[in-house]
Amino acid sequence: MRSETAASPPDPHATTPLAIARALIRCPSVTPEEGGALALIDGLLTRAGFSVARPIFAEADTPDVENLFARIGTRPPCLLLAGHTDVVPPGETAWRHGPFDGAVADGMLYGRGAVDMKGGIACMLAAALAFLDASGPDFSGSIAFLITGDEEGPAVNGTVKLLDWARARGERFDHCLLGEPTNPNTLGEMIKIGRRGSLTGRLTVHGRQGHVAYPHRAENPIPGMLRLAGALAAEPLDDGTAHFDASNLEFTTIDVGNAATNVIPADARAVFNVRFNEGWNAETLGAEIRRRLAKAAGNAVRYTLDLAPSNAPAFLTRPDAFVDLVSDAIEAETGRRPKLSTTGGTSDARFIKDSCPVIEFGLVGETMHQADECVSVADLDRLTAIYRRMLDAYFSEASQTGGPAAG
Repeated sequence: MRSETAASPPDPHATTPLAIARALIRCPSVTPEEGGALALIDGLLTRAGFSVARPIFAEADTPDVENLFARIGTRPPCLLLAGHTDVVPPGETAWRHGPFDGAVADGMLYGRGAVDMKGGIACMLAAALAFLDASGPDFSGSIAFLITGDEEGPAVNGTVKLLDWARARGERFDHCLLGEPTNPNTLGEMIKIGRRGSLTGRLTVHGRQGHVAYPHRAENPIPGMLRLAGALAAEPLDDGTAHFDASNLEFTTIDVGNAATNVIPADARAVFNVRFNEGWNAETLGAEIRRRLAKAAGNAVRYTLDLAPSNAPAFLTRPDAFVDLVSDAIEAETGRRPKLSTTGGTSDARFIKDSCPVIEFGLVGETMHQADECVSVADLDRLTAIYRRMLDAYFSEASQTGGPAAG
């Protein structure tokens, strides 16, 4: 196996996608640590003429988080390129190359964040810098970068506050591309045009502890829990919509914490999560869950329900000229027309959608969060070419029509 570990320090002036990705991977920015990643991006963008700010946000019981906002240009339309430099920990499994080495072997770049999502940010940066080299700073519009260090963490002191900070300073955006890994197997397969919402519930069925030999002196909560859990899961929440699969409710734990074999427990507890489509919001879904529980419980089961506050609503960016523009760029570079999807978990797009239409397109996500996370060097080049083609088309159209029309 041919391997290049590149022990020498990265060149802070290098602007190829591979060089930027390797330099970012070498920054140990495990959430919420900045690790040098934002400083590296700051240097690249400042040298290219961007105005850069790195605000730090704080909130009780959460870590302080540094973020980055940069913009070049003052005219509309403003295209926002968004992402995150924080990464999950390397984990306990041994890596064949160090998780923060940025090693290249047999055409693959290894390291934590190679896919999720320092590789995607590197491609965005390389494409934007190449576009500016060709067009100069006086192009028809503006480019902004919104980069957080809190996507893999609580998501409290990151994108949501950075957007508020930007709006308070008069920043307005026309469209956003978020560079999360969206492709299951091959670059060009999938664009995310929306995400399902997420709601977590904690259900407790109350009984009365007692000896199993004297059940009339106790009240076993387990049959009641089975009854209520069955009621929640028995009937589908919906049949899906034109752009979303059916909503699904999944139990993630049911337990009583009882180590004794001769004791009826006092309580039974369960946790469930619902991934829901655009037919629901947290309030209407909560009402449906409460209705099902009340009907199943009647006067026979005593229970309490706690629905956690949700900052993850379902949303959809309806296919429009911007979606077509990005799809055309992908097809031109890969020969594939991407599927428009709303699958997967949540992302920071759920915050950005309140500021402008947002879609997601990035690398192949097969190895994200795994040991030996890696990306094809060829895919870094292809994704950069897609982003560059998208920038050319976006601002070419802006010079003629004012930019892609929002749907």
